[in-house]
Amino acid sequence: MYQRSLLLLLCLMLAACSNTPAPLAPLPAPAPLDDWERIVADARGQTVNWYMWGGSESINSYVDQFYGTALQERYGITLNRVPVSDAVLAVDQLLSEKEAGIDPGSIDLIWINGENFASLKQADMLYGGWNQKLPNSVLVDYTNPALIYDFGVPIETFESPWSSAQFQFIYDSARTDPADLPRSYAALLEYACANQGRFTYIAPGPGAFQGTRFVKGALFELSGGAEQWRNFDQAQWEQWSPQLWAYLNELKPCLWRTGSAYPATEYELHGLFANREVDYSITQSVTGAGALIAEGAVPETARAFVFNDYMIGDYNYVAIPRNAPNRAAALVLANLLLEPEFQAAQILPENGFGLGYGIDVRKVTDEQDRATLEAAMDRLGAPATPPAELLAALVPDAAPEYQSLIEEGWRENVLIGN
Repeated sequence: MYQRSLLLLLCLMLAACSNTPAPLAPLPAPAPLDDWERIVADARGQTVNWYMWGGSESINSYVDQFYGTALQERYGITLNRVPVSDAVLAVDQLLSEKEAGIDPGSIDLIWINGENFASLKQADMLYGGWNQKLPNSVLVDYTNPALIYDFGVPIETFESPWSSAQFQFIYDSARTDPADLPRSYAALLEYACANQGRFTYIAPGPGAFQGTRFVKGALFELSGGAEQWRNFDQAQWEQWSPQLWAYLNELKPCLWRTGSAYPATEYELHGLFANREVDYSITQSVTGAGALIAEGAVPETARAFVFNDYMIGDYNYVAIPRNAPNRAAALVLANLLLEPEFQAAQILPENGFGLGYGIDVRKVTDEQDRATLEAAMDRLGAPATPPAELLAALVPDAAPEYQSLIEEGWRENVLIGN
């Protein structure tokens, strides 16, 4: 009886063991970055989880319509656009996955800003070595200082550009002769004080980077260049910041409301401009005043222009997390973003994106592709700053450590202190 019971117990144990799930097979080794055909083959059937700011319905629609369709039809890849209110939420998720040892994770690609890029780079949570391996990377100017630094942090091999933006001014051609436009901060001071109350700028501060960029441009001109501000130098800041505050305080009594108040947002400044309270507004869009005209935010006679130098421009990028579950699909998408046909589509206001090229048109050798890109720029017409003028005035942003120094220093020394 004992032997029979023992035999029955052994049979039950063996049966239970036979029902134990087999261990999960390890993920296949990713294709070498030099083998693009295999990467494309591996990506087929994958779903690429693209985490990106979702606050613009027009951008969301553009991404789904243009990239989602192309990924599925050309590569058999499904786009899962994951909207977030702030990219920091995706960063927090990746850092949590790192702490928990989750690999593969949940994010394949991130549309990321400089501050969050720096956080992930420092945490060693970014996949590297890939950006200049993309077939379309030959169209990117990786010698451009404005491109190879993201908010002052070297992108190295961890980010690939998507689009670009650059600080510009807007004027009304029905009121102002282009020959009379100021082309430097020194000339702007003369103009403002000769036309009391006709100029103002956005108050620098968190969430108001346009105002901060205006002040940075003044710092660059006063100190004789932008290059020296690429790396943080406290002594250099202490040397030049008093001259910056002196310039802005000389400008202050000539401003709208004698500098007692400043617009808080870009659209507040657009309103003052449209109501003819001030002569200038600003934009970051390659469309110049075009998109704002289409929205009805500024008059149809509005036009964009730049100073001769120190117009801060930058690029926005995508990055691949180190633990991305669908790396091949992420690489294919990052390469697709650089396709000339999509670069041309993204600058047109009617498509809802309206940011500038992430590639350098001069590097495009295919005649049809180059014609497509040039035709898109031509369609922007008179409201846009000519591309050659944008390029001539372009400078990269300063190191991120200067951001809070400028914003807090402006409040203490300009808004309150004088």
